[in-house]
Amino acid sequence: MTSSGSLRVGMVGYAFMGAAHSHAWRNAHRFFDLPLTPELTALAGRNPEAVQAAADRMGWASVETDWRRLIERDDIDLIDICTPGDTHAEIAIAALNAGKHVLCEKPLANSVAEAELMTAAADAAAARGALAMCGFTYRRTPALALFKQMVAAGEVGTIRQVRAQYLQDWLSDENSPLTWRMDKEKAGSGALGDIGAHIIDASQFVTGQQITGVSAVMETFVKQRPIGGDLVGLGGRGQTGDDVPKGPVTVDDAAIFTARFDGGPIGVFEATRFALGRRNALRLEVNGSAGSIAFDFEDMNTLWFYDGTDPAGRQGFRRILVTEPEHPYVGAWWPAGHGLGYEHGFTHQVVDLVGAIASGTQPTPSFADALGVQRVLGAVEASAGNNSAWQTVTG
Repeated sequence: MTSSGSLRVGMVGYAFMGAAHSHAWRNAHRFFDLPLTPELTALAGRNPEAVQAAADRMGWASVETDWRRLIERDDIDLIDICTPGDTHAEIAIAALNAGKHVLCEKPLANSVAEAELMTAAADAAAARGALAMCGFTYRRTPALALFKQMVAAGEVGTIRQVRAQYLQDWLSDENSPLTWRMDKEKAGSGALGDIGAHIIDASQFVTGQQITGVSAVMETFVKQRPIGGDLVGLGGRGQTGDDVPKGPVTVDDAAIFTARFDGGPIGVFEATRFALGRRNALRLEVNGSAGSIAFDFEDMNTLWFYDGTDPAGRQGFRRILVTEPEHPYVGAWWPAGHGLGYEHGFTHQVVDLVGAIASGTQPTPSFADALGVQRVLGAVEASAGNNSAWQTVTG
C-alpha cells in the first residue's frame, strides 16, 4: 500500500481547508516521530493555473486537473478530500474502491444516504487494508482531548447536562456575497452542517455518549445575497445597491436544538454564523454530579474545571492551562506556557492518521462515527421542518 517509509498523499482542493491540510502534511513529521513520512505528491484542482500556483505555494510536487487521475496514480497511497460536500461521496468511494486510504473533511456527506454509502465502502475497503477517517479536527485540540480524559476519569461524576455552541459572525453582514457555502446543493446545509457538525461530534467525543433524539428550529435571516465574491466562503463584503444582482440563500443561517443522549444527559446546541463579535467560539460545557468542565476555542489552550467536592468557601471554577508536556499532543511542541493555535489540530490529525495506517488499525473518527453525526444532522433538519417535533436519531 505504501512505499517504504513514506505515505504518498494526493489532495483534492486547495482553498481554506486545503491550505490547513497542506501545512499539516508538510510539518507533522518535523515535530512528531512518525512511522511513515508524509509526501505531498500531487494536488488536484480544475483550474490549471490556480492549482499549479497553489502547489508551488504549499509544497506539492505535482498537479492534476481531474481528481480521477490522482486515484489512478500508482505513486499515491492516500486521497485527502478538501472539497465541497456534494463531491465527497463520489471521490471517497472511488478512492476506497481503488485501494487508497482516505481522509475526508467534515461533514462526511450532504445526506445520510450518501454517508451510508461511504461508510459501506469504507467497511469493505478496511477488509482489504485501505483505511478511512473523517476530519473532525477539534478532537485534536489538546484542551478538548484533556476534557475527554477528565470526563472518562469520572471527574464530573454522572453527566447530567451538555451545553454546546458554535458561534461565528462572518455572515452577519447582509452584503456578504453568495458563495457555495450558502447553496444547499453544494454544501448540504448551512451553519448546521458547517459548524454544528463540529459540536455534535465534540459533545459525543468528550462524553462517550451518542445523541438519540432532537427537537430543533432553524432560520435563514438573509434570504438573498449579492452574486459573486470569495469562493472560499469565509468573509469579504459584497457590492451594495439596488442594481446588484442577487441570488437565493438556500441553507440555514442558524440552528438551535435540544437533545437527549443515550446515557441519560440532556443537551442544548446552537450553531450560528450571525453572532456578531464571535469569530470562532466553539464552546462546550459538561455538568455532572461531581463537577463541571467548560471550554471555549477562542481561549483554546484553557479548560475551566469546577470540583464539586471542594469545601465551602473554596469553591469556584479553576483555570487549567493546557500547555504542559503531559497534556495530549503538547510534549512535541513548545515549552510550557507557549500556546498552540488553530493549525495544530490538523497536524495532530495527521499524526494520529499516519500512526493508524502504519499499525493497520482503524483511525478515529471513522466513517461510521461520521455517519452517526450525519444522522443527527438529518434528524435536526427533519425536526425543524416539522414544527420542532421530537425526532429520534435512527441508525
